[in-house]
Amino acid sequence: MERLIVFSRDRQMLCGGCGRRFVVDLDWIDRWEQGGEECPGCGLTCEHEDAPRVTVDPDDPVLDDGRVARFFWYHTSTQPDWPARNFDPAAVLTAETRMRMGGDEHVAAWAARQRARALHVGTYEAAVHNMLRRIRDQADRGSQFYLYRVRLNPSVVVREGWLVDPSDFAGDVVLDEVCPPGVDVARYLNYHEDPGGLCLALGREAIAGVQQVPVPLPDAWDADWVREAVAALETACDAPVPATGRPARFVRPASPRAVLGRELVAALAGRLPVSLRDQFTSAAAFAEGDDPARWARRASALLDLIGNPTRVLSALGTAEQRQV
Repeated sequence: MERLIVFSRDRQMLCGGCGRRFVVDLDWIDRWEQGGEECPGCGLTCEHEDAPRVTVDPDDPVLDDGRVARFFWYHTSTQPDWPARNFDPAAVLTAETRMRMGGDEHVAAWAARQRARALHVGTYEAAVHNMLRRIRDQADRGSQFYLYRVRLNPSVVVREGWLVDPSDFAGDVVLDEVCPPGVDVARYLNYHEDPGGLCLALGREAIAGVQQVPVPLPDAWDADWVREAVAALETACDAPVPATGRPARFVRPASPRAVLGRELVAALAGRLPVSLRDQFTSAAAFAEGDDPARWARRASALLDLIGNPTRVLSALGTAEQRQV
């Protein structure tokens, strides 16, 4: 079962100071994070320890235990076979790396900890947000990403209630800590990706199957925009512009083509909800030396993931389902 995909939906806020619950839009949250808004109940701003934070919508259908396994869930990864059936995190380690880790015994202990981590799935919005964040923060701009649509086993046992995001600083969750014996799935409030949405921490056994498509889709771009962007970039000079003042040492001035590329990205980002603009700007950045046509198709296709999710859902609908 598919849920309505709305990146720009309003969010529920809960104040830790006065306990007031209120609904805001994403622009309000953006102003609040910059100190421009306050709790309408007690006046706390974002700097306060008990400041309002996004919280779960009490009408979220995922709060119904019986419906959790009926919904589709999503995940983005650079792994072409996520979740790997026989996951061996040590398989890619070189002999030199194994030695630096302290030898085979330490490597085995590290691998056991990696296998004990929970998998994460969430809304379509959270999966796309996660990909953009990784491209920006984890140097994954050149990596091929895949979007996975996840079906759960209908018999999964869902932990009662929901947790505040249990991830550590690296985003990891130990499965046994959130899913005790007899529990397969734990819901948690996501603060970082699709804030306010509920995601799941679970093990491989909770997943019945996945469907996969590469993202962005290879042919999902706005042909008119791409044509216009390429024409503009190809007429712009790609030679650096001499600085009019005293240049900073070792700083190569940007070319008119690179400046235009940044302007085009900024215009695309301006079409998006404010919560995604920074990540999109980094993910779709135009770099010196980029091929204009290749860059324009990719930037437009990234925008299409957010602005036209029905195209992605259609591709997933025809994708083969792989059992896990």
